[in-house]
Amino acid sequence: MFEGAPLPPRLLRTNEAGRFLGLSGRTLEKHRTYGTGPTYRKIGGRVVYVIDDLQSWADRGAKSSTSDPGNGRVLPARPRQPRAFG
Repeated sequence: MFEGAPLPPRLLRTNEAGRFLGLSGRTLEKHRTYGTGPTYRKIGGRVVYVIDDLQSWADRGAKSSTSDPGNGRVLPARPRQPRAFG
């Protein structure tokens, strides 16, 4: 390896990523299905997550109090409901 070259990002498999976030691997699988989870990559047939992507996704739910609207939302692992128009 070249001296001083940055290390590539550590890639975590689903169960490792779940442990990193404090979630089960199954919950991350549901998030992938519904499009509500962190960014992931497919390499070959394997799903992997980059730690920075996991941290960014978790940071969307950061709040300082119960009344703080925050900067974003981490959605639950369920299908998104279509919005009613009217």
